[in-house]
Amino acid sequence: MPRLRAPQAPLLAVIGGSTGAGKSTLVNSLVGRRVTEAGVLRPTTRTPVLVCHPEDRPWFTGQRVLPQLTRVWVPAQGERAEGGYEDEAYEGAAYEGAAYEQGAHDGAVYAGAARDEPDKGARTAAGALRVETDPGLARGLALLDAPDIDSLVARNRDLAAELICAADIWVLVTTATRYADAVPWHLLRTAKEYDVTLVTVLDRVPHQVAAEVSHQYAALLTAAGLGDVPRFTIPELPESAGGGSGLLPGTAVAALRDWLTRHAQDPAARHAAAERTAAGVIASLRARMPALAGAAAAQHAAAVRLVQHVGGAYEEAAERVRRELAGGAALAGGALTHWHGRPYDSTPEELLTALADSLATLLRSVTAAADERVAEAGRRDPAARAGLAPCDPRGAGERIGVAVRRWRRCVEELAEEEVAVRAAEGDAGCAPDEAAALLVASLIGGRRTRTAGERLAETLGAHGALRLGDRGRRLLDDCVGRVLAAERDRRLAPLDALDVTPDQQVRLIAALSVLQKER
Repeated sequence: MPRLRAPQAPLLAVIGGSTGAGKSTLVNSLVGRRVTEAGVLRPTTRTPVLVCHPEDRPWFTGQRVLPQLTRVWVPAQGERAEGGYEDEAYEGAAYEGAAYEQGAHDGAVYAGAARDEPDKGARTAAGALRVETDPGLARGLALLDAPDIDSLVARNRDLAAELICAADIWVLVTTATRYADAVPWHLLRTAKEYDVTLVTVLDRVPHQVAAEVSHQYAALLTAAGLGDVPRFTIPELPESAGGGSGLLPGTAVAALRDWLTRHAQDPAARHAAAERTAAGVIASLRARMPALAGAAAAQHAAAVRLVQHVGGAYEEAAERVRRELAGGAALAGGALTHWHGRPYDSTPEELLTALADSLATLLRSVTAAADERVAEAGRRDPAARAGLAPCDPRGAGERIGVAVRRWRRCVEELAEEEVAVRAAEGDAGCAPDEAAALLVASLIGGRRTRTAGERLAETLGAHGALRLGDRGRRLLDDCVGRVLAAERDRRLAPLDALDVTPDQQVRLIAALSVLQKER
């Protein structure tokens, strides 16, 4: 898209390849001075470095290409004077990583020490693109030294892929010992699929086997349908070793430099290179976008399926709670013992505590059953591993305990209010803790605690007992609903974070249609 918007912009040639292929040394040698760090430590290139002619710098000061990367500016030699800046473009810029205040440099940071301390410059900004200028580089051409495409650091691999996809020209560097590896060939096949402007460099080729290796590499390219791709061979030289000057003799890279310079300065060649890459990538969308749209549709279907699995499991859990409360199944164990022991062998406080514990046990049981049902469905559906949160029995137990204790406090407050109303009418009624215990017993004991309702009616009056029962039932339903909804939503949280919507497929196809129309 940046190329289509600005066809006159400089060609961007991204130097990409495997670990230790010599990309940084190649960029340094093409420029004629050390602009990016070459060495034996891997990965060497932590921050990508873009080099262009000083007059082309405005093309890269803004966010025209690679807008997600913060620009890190390193002034050329002589631009920084002692205690200040000689180049007025840098006036007012704060030293060591502060943001520029001036127009074209908005959002850029200054890596002043990067020239002598490359690692320090690389650390000035995360997700940065370090920019160098050199008058020796041809106008209309920018070189970008990318991180290793097979780096052990995942962020470096992702960044390398982003940089290569932003290129007008792909310069793929491999070595005499690694030219048949899977990683460079994956990039070569991608380049063929996109029909991009491609150049390959076979680096560090020993003189003794140069002819044989070059012939074998050419045969592999031809067999892959890439026989017409420009291919450059660089011999193994002392300067190729890490820790050296980082510069190869000019004659070693002269052919590649001439090819790049010609395509940058010849209007017809320049237009053809940029146009081929742009057209190839857009043409590849005709095959890739329907597949992506189909994958988006499949992803949405999987999301709907998971929501149905989880929703169905928790709906069944809610129904089980209603059945067991209506049948009095919650009145068991200690709760049943205290119920039969009242009022002489058990206090209202003990009965209320036992009843609340029984409710919490029931909720933990139905939640565990729902999670097991979800897990069983997940074992048959790979999408569940990425789309659902794992079971958390201990955490669920703690959350349920907190919810039931909160519900109990609310019930006790309701009982206190109703007893106070009864007292205001001149009837002593019963103690608030006894009213609360009887209310909870009538709510969760079902038919087995019918006498609890009768006792409330005797002490609070028929209307008072009915009013208290209705309010208590609403509180119970709200507590059960909140507990089950919270556990259901926790399981679905990772899926919700993915923002899978049914219109993604339609939007992808529509975007392709608009792009083809505009093209």
